[in-house]
Amino acid sequence: MHPNALLDACSELVKRTLTFEHPADAVVSRFFRENRGLGQRERAALAETAYTVLRKKLLFESLARSGSGPRERRLAILGYHGPRDFLKSALNDQELAWLEQCDAIKPEDLMEPHRHNLPAWLVEPLKAQLGDGFWPLANSMEQTAPLDLRVNALKDKRSDVQKELTKAGIRSVPTPFSPWGLRVDGKPALTRYDAFMRGAIEVQDEGSQLLALLVDAKRGEMVVDFCAGAGGKTLALGASMRSTGRLYAFDVSGHRLEALKPRLARSGLSNVHPAAIAHERDERVKRLSGKIDRVLVDAPCSGLGTLRRNPDLKWRLSEEAIVELTAKQTAILDSAARLVKAGGRLVYATCSILPEENEAIAEAFSAAHPDFEPLDAAELLEQLKVAAASSLCSGGESGGRYLRMWPHLHQTDGFFAAVWVKKQS
Repeated sequence: MHPNALLDACSELVKRTLTFEHPADAVVSRFFRENRGLGQRERAALAETAYTVLRKKLLFESLARSGSGPRERRLAILGYHGPRDFLKSALNDQELAWLEQCDAIKPEDLMEPHRHNLPAWLVEPLKAQLGDGFWPLANSMEQTAPLDLRVNALKDKRSDVQKELTKAGIRSVPTPFSPWGLRVDGKPALTRYDAFMRGAIEVQDEGSQLLALLVDAKRGEMVVDFCAGAGGKTLALGASMRSTGRLYAFDVSGHRLEALKPRLARSGLSNVHPAAIAHERDERVKRLSGKIDRVLVDAPCSGLGTLRRNPDLKWRLSEEAIVELTAKQTAILDSAARLVKAGGRLVYATCSILPEENEAIAEAFSAAHPDFEPLDAAELLEQLKVAAASSLCSGGESGGRYLRMWPHLHQTDGFFAAVWVKKQS
């Protein structure tokens, strides 16, 4: 594609994403469907340009004021992801001079909002929570997330899949914490490779893999993934169970569960039972009350731990939305807890970094449910032979009660998990 045409396309995509009417990934996917002639490199340039603009929106909007031409074109120039010479060949003399001035600005000379690129409502809570860790987190959130894979232990060994990918020209390294994970160089089109087509690998962040590991589902058990969505953790749980027992995948979105079906077919699992429910008190849930060995509640949340992948979230969310989410999280956890039998395990998890959605929910649940005993996540992970387990956890008297993973510390998405066992009566 000619440089001018590609820059025009980038400008149009940036314009669409900045309306915030739909999630950015949905906007990008629709744009690609409308423009099926785009090549892989052009798609990469377009998507990463749009995401870079979303990540650095406050800075780019400030710099764009000194330029000329349509706003979305100025933003696309600043965020362009691709060879610099290619971009410059599409610019006029005035734009070239303006871009040179922007490039000359030193990061240390920027105002604080233009350095962290976070909405004002989020900054103070994160500073209060993290102290000196705020800036490392803010900087990490402006980076592109790595691509992690989970090897399907039901079908293959991680070392064998790594060798297979290497032969196919895909370099990877074992993830440091998850025993199932591989971290891949770049963003290869995985769907064309045999390892993907036969269900040997699934795309899944290492932190998400550890949530499934904490559930520690065993052969022959009754297990529920209460908010299964498209089923990434469901598939990991099913593999841990060696496709035995019974694994229910519940979700209020039938559409999201539909996305699980092709993944389930590839996985080789026969113990998974997807079921759309109307709400957390659905009759299907009531019938299983007190019968389940392990329940995972991967609760609907702000998703702020995934800002490297979904940078539009920070502009689409508000303080009011967080309050609504915490009420929903409390109700869902309370309902899911009724499923757990005596001696069974309950895991509450989010991909949020906010204490309101995490520690506050877990502590309120413990106070309201004395029949559930909190377990130390660090001890559980150590028993599962996870390397440096204590470094992944925080809170409680031992400092390891909750799983707490951070992009700037662990190179994963931000994840939280709390674990309980239901006391024997």
